[in-house]
Amino acid sequence: MRTIDRVNSPSDLKRLGLPQLKKLAAEIREEILATVSTNGGHLAPSLGVVELTLALHIVFNMPKDKIIWDVGHQCYAHKLVTGRRHVFSSLRRSEGISGFPKRGESPYDCFGTGHSSTSISAALGFALARDLRGEDYHVVAVIGDGALTGGMAFEAMNHAGHLGTRLIVILNDNQMSIAKNVGAIATYLSRLRSNPRYSKSKKSIRGFLARLGPVGDMIGRTLDRAKGSFKYLLVPGMYFEQLGFTYLGPIDGHDLVALQQVLNDAKRIDGPVLVHVVTRKGKGYLPAELDPNTFHGVGPFDIDSGRLISAPGPPTYSSVFGNALIEIARERPDVVAITAAMSDGTGLGDFAREFPERFFDVGIAEQHAVTLAAGLAACGMRPVVAIYSTFLQRAYDQLIHDVALQRLPVIFAVDRAGFVGEDGETHQGLFDLSYLGSIPNFTVMAPKDEAELCCMLVTALEIQGPVAIRYPRGRGMGTSMSHRLEPLPLGKAEVLLEGRDAAVFAVGPLAFTALEAAAMLRSEGIEISVVNPRFIKPIDEESLISMARRCRRILTAEENILHGGFGSAVSETLTRNRVSAVQLVTLGVTDEFVKQGNPDEQRSRYYLDASGIANAVRSLVKTTGYRSSQSDASMGRK
Repeated sequence: MRTIDRVNSPSDLKRLGLPQLKKLAAEIREEILATVSTNGGHLAPSLGVVELTLALHIVFNMPKDKIIWDVGHQCYAHKLVTGRRHVFSSLRRSEGISGFPKRGESPYDCFGTGHSSTSISAALGFALARDLRGEDYHVVAVIGDGALTGGMAFEAMNHAGHLGTRLIVILNDNQMSIAKNVGAIATYLSRLRSNPRYSKSKKSIRGFLARLGPVGDMIGRTLDRAKGSFKYLLVPGMYFEQLGFTYLGPIDGHDLVALQQVLNDAKRIDGPVLVHVVTRKGKGYLPAELDPNTFHGVGPFDIDSGRLISAPGPPTYSSVFGNALIEIARERPDVVAITAAMSDGTGLGDFAREFPERFFDVGIAEQHAVTLAAGLAACGMRPVVAIYSTFLQRAYDQLIHDVALQRLPVIFAVDRAGFVGEDGETHQGLFDLSYLGSIPNFTVMAPKDEAELCCMLVTALEIQGPVAIRYPRGRGMGTSMSHRLEPLPLGKAEVLLEGRDAAVFAVGPLAFTALEAAAMLRSEGIEISVVNPRFIKPIDEESLISMARRCRRILTAEENILHGGFGSAVSETLTRNRVSAVQLVTLGVTDEFVKQGNPDEQRSRYYLDASGIANAVRSLVKTTGYRSSQSDASMGRK
């Protein structure tokens, strides 16, 4: 019988000896590999914290004690030992368990996460609530060195150090986030290497450790794995000590004995403590150890070879964007690119290699990325900020105050817009049309295919103000890319099909879905127009009003929340222009967060597939006098 089969809760871990725990760690890695190779997910982060997870659940008394995982990429081992082993194969699938900590899923998930750098703030809130209520338990935040580049983490540490509240922060130092860590924080622990006094002292320490025999050798190996090596014996955690934290470390994050000892030490300290743990991302699976970037968040793959399993097809929108930006930058020396720790994910890897002096990776710092772009634009540069829709939400004030208010020509390439699938509620890009469309001075575009995305980039460079281009995750439509990059007429929609019975305005690639629906309806004698809006803001009022007066039936389709989205803009435009006797149906996401699942399943659920659009048109055509409200218009959920 496997050891993992006897672990149904953290209390079972406390009865295992060291040999059994080591065996369990190996079995957990096998279980994670088996599931992620089929379902996809965040492999390398979770493989790297198996021993740390076991030590945490042995030393602390969860769920009375609280553990908060920053981002949550590394929570798979935690889920396996907290009663979810029997459902772990459903990870990230529709109606299965989430790939992130989720409060409604288990009492061991005390705080939901998905975005970076939030754990210390939340943990401090738990600690203060504990003290105010006169309760007694430990609060632990586990944060990676990549997440530590986010300013929110330092705001929280500054506050915690000032208050002196009993709190444990574990810095999981695996020397890599999704992309290579950047900035002063990443280099803080290594810069003393260039100091001659440090080098001299390091030699003395090496001699001292050598005289200690095996114990000294063990300490030396641990220190060698940490950024900056022996500098920790000279200035151990100086930065964190200055913030008011007691610093413990560095500790080998794969040494179960050392981990339990340091965590027990941390429990006895009355005040904020930072435990510095050094781990290896992808530990136990060689392909992930050698290429932790690829295996950070990965689709299905073959375990034996490490080869990703993906069907051939058109290039992704991200790669098309990156290649187009390179082509533009060769002609425009004022074009610069900015990303927030997602250079490869946003398609900017090749741009960074060709134009290193014009590429800026700011780390996990979206607010800084936006205002940095504003500063560049104010000095005559043309910055392009490539960022996921869900992460751009984090810089909403900067979009308004620093960019739009000053009408600065910053271009936002908003990747992963719409349904993103298995990552679930925290990562769906379903709010950008609403939060960008509500900001004055912004132009918002959505291409129907990859060729139009390239044209929109050229168009954006001709607009003297902020522009957002939102496009989906995954592969393009296979459209030919042979034509020249030409700007689009500003604010003009594209009529793809003419019909008399109704007009469907479908945002982005949904335009092709609407064409499929039109083909289905044609056999029934229903002729519809299909319009690709292209510009969400400014909306093409002339085309909309003309189509409304001619067809008298309008349907909008968008992968966005209905409130404040494109359908709302259509309704407002018709009302403002007093276009009466028009039946309007708006298809999109109702007032809720969209759970994990396959993107095609998600579109079907909200009637955004060809069948759903066709059914909505049938109802619209056959229902005399029907006029939807936004809540009615979504036609509920399947």
